[in-house]
Amino acid sequence: MRMRRKANLEPRMEACARWQVADAAAMKGSWRSLMPECRELWVEVGCGKGKFTVETAAANPEVLLIAIERCREAMVMAMEKAKNMGLKNVFFVDMDVALMEGCFAFGEIDRLFINFPDPWPRSKNAKRRLTYRTFLRMYSRVIRDGGEIHFKTDNAKLFESSLEEIELVGLAVKNLTRDLHANGIVGIMTGYEEKFHAMGTPINRCEIVCHPIYEEVQA
Repeated sequence: MRMRRKANLEPRMEACARWQVADAAAMKGSWRSLMPECRELWVEVGCGKGKFTVETAAANPEVLLIAIERCREAMVMAMEKAKNMGLKNVFFVDMDVALMEGCFAFGEIDRLFINFPDPWPRSKNAKRRLTYRTFLRMYSRVIRDGGEIHFKTDNAKLFESSLEEIELVGLAVKNLTRDLHANGIVGIMTGYEEKFHAMGTPINRCEIVCHPIYEEVQA
């Protein structure tokens, strides 16, 4: 659902400027300069209002977390959460995920999170899914060899199609489950995830182990 534009968006964005990276392309290859002592660099694509983002950053203070979100109305809410918590290891980027390769160097990322992306259910829109083969190949170039993608969705059809895409590009899957919270809450939930879980909707999750992919697969 598209968020309504907020009249006070710009002042709120300015108040959180400390947590925003305005020129992501200029940071390519040097993201760790934001936190030189960080153990790893994690990236979340489509952070939304930031519940998972800030709780993950707070639980892992030794990790630098970069959150990408193209909806500024949602991102400002996430930045305000980070500001209110006084977090120093999380930064936000306002951009389309498709532009990642222009902003992150080869093998620069240790872990990438894809939480509850738009399923784009129509076949004609399959290429827009964040787990489509072209995106997976892109992620594999900016994630280090052996790094991981952590993927969660409530949409069973998207999950199954994603597993097919993962196999097609030759990546390995581990810790796969089609009902993550069957025996109790596991890990940090997103806001959407809490709602789905409360309704009894099973959460699908897997971890994708990356390696550089050079060959082109016909789309």
